[in-house]
Amino acid sequence: MACVPGLGRNRTKQGMAGMATTFSLNGEKRTVEAEPDTPLLWVLRDDLKLTGTKFGCGAALCGACTVHLDGEAVRSCQIQLRDVEARDVTTIEGVKGDIAAAVQAAWIKLDVVQCGYCQSGQVMAAVGLLSQIRKPTDDDINKAMDGNVCRCNTYQRIRAAIHEAAKTLPG
Repeated sequence: MACVPGLGRNRTKQGMAGMATTFSLNGEKRTVEAEPDTPLLWVLRDDLKLTGTKFGCGAALCGACTVHLDGEAVRSCQIQLRDVEARDVTTIEGVKGDIAAAVQAAWIKLDVVQCGYCQSGQVMAAVGLLSQIRKPTDDDINKAMDGNVCRCNTYQRIRAAIHEAAKTLPG
């Protein structure tokens, strides 16, 4: 069965009613009616109209769809709606706090963005890293950012921005 245009990948007319799933999205309780095996990415983009989380590969290889699930950076293209029931999801539209502000300021200061397509995933991964390790080494950064693809090759600026953001955070 082919995808129906405008319904996202793997979403078809047959069985669209789905089931109700309730979770916290960017700090607000949300209930979505969809098939339980629908990728979170498509629920965010198609049902909830939060388009900051990007579709890149659909196979968790590029990082463009990175969101936080209970504070951990994950690939939303591989998380099914059923897996977020009663959990906390944060997207680029809802990321906030001192760490997020430091990362966003460093991104601007060091002019990290080139085309920008991958940047929401890069920022979400960087915030996830700095939430766990306040003063990361290059090796920590490489491990945390591994799999976040930047076609414009801004990896050096991304690493520098993460170090810059870390400088502004309390130990």
